[in-house]
Amino acid sequence: MTKEERIAMIKVSWELHNQIETAYLQHPAQKNDEAWLEKQRLLLADMALHLLQTSINPEEMKLDRLRDNLHAILTISDQFLPDADLKGATANLYKVK
Repeated sequence: MTKEERIAMIKVSWELHNQIETAYLQHPAQKNDEAWLEKQRLLLADMALHLLQTSINPEEMKLDRLRDNLHAILTISDQFLPDADLKGATANLYKVK
């Protein structure tokens, strides 16, 4: 993938991000509401786009951003897969060597 293709994909991802973020912010659900998980799906899509942006950035990958992206995705996904202990897996992301 060329640098120009990566930049173009990132540009499109920001357009998608803006649409998803707007939908998330306008979603009326509050925690413990019946529609809460639907709102969390929007947040998960938002975080997935950030992971895409981090991953295909034509510059050197910023590992701190990658960790933050993965932390958010695992934390949000934990609500959908509670038996997988995804939230618990986030502790390993920030271990100092």
